[in-house]
Order: sequence, then C-alpha cells, then structure tokens
Amino acid sequence: MAGEDLVELKFRLADGTDIGPTKYTPDTTIASLKEKILAQWPKDKENCPKTIQDVKLINAGKILENNKTLAESTLPVGELPGGVITMHVVLRLPLSDKINEKQQDDSPKKSSCSCTIL
Repeated sequence: MAGEDLVELKFRLADGTDIGPTKYTPDTTIASLKEKILAQWPKDKENCPKTIQDVKLINAGKILENNKTLAESTLPVGELPGGVITMHVVLRLPLSDKINEKQQDDSPKKSSCSCTIL
C-alpha cells in the first residue's frame, strides 16, 4: 500500500531533456528534490547549477518553495493516478553575470545616442 502513496516525478530542463522519472514520498521537501537534481545534472551541459539556490522548480505554473513538501506543493490538476508529473527546472543566473551583462548592454547605447538642435 505504501507504493500507492508515492509520487512519480520527472524534471524537464530548458533544452527539453529530462531527469527521471523517479518516485518520491509526499513528505519529500522541495529542497531535497533540488539536491537530487544537482546530483543527477547531466555532465555535458554548459550551465550547471552550483547550489539549490540556483534552481527553481515549477509545477503547473507555480514556483515551488524549498521549505514545502510535495504534498503541500502539488496541485490537484497534476495528480493523475499512475501518471508522471513533469516539473520544469529553471536556472537562476548568478548576480555578477547579470550586472556584467547589463553593463555591456548599456555601453553601446551611450555611444549611439545623438541629439540635434534645430
């Protein structure tokens, strides 16, 4: 009977590849799911998350919180008897990369602006 309570999940990466499916208990935390994703992350991928803070899990359009369990996070729409629930994995870029990217984007704009007084 305990097998019936398990939730089968797979994690879809941005490029369309999947991690899983694997079965989890409803009391599994989102943080522990993220740790499993980090451990199973494909080695050939360019962008590899370093911590669970770099990973966001999305189920049915809802970003899941680390301190919640699967039972608290899954929506009834995704719970199909015997079905696999697909959660999407989104990576957060490190803040330093965002700042550098913004500075690079701003520099051409500053030099390309011109004003004419008539």
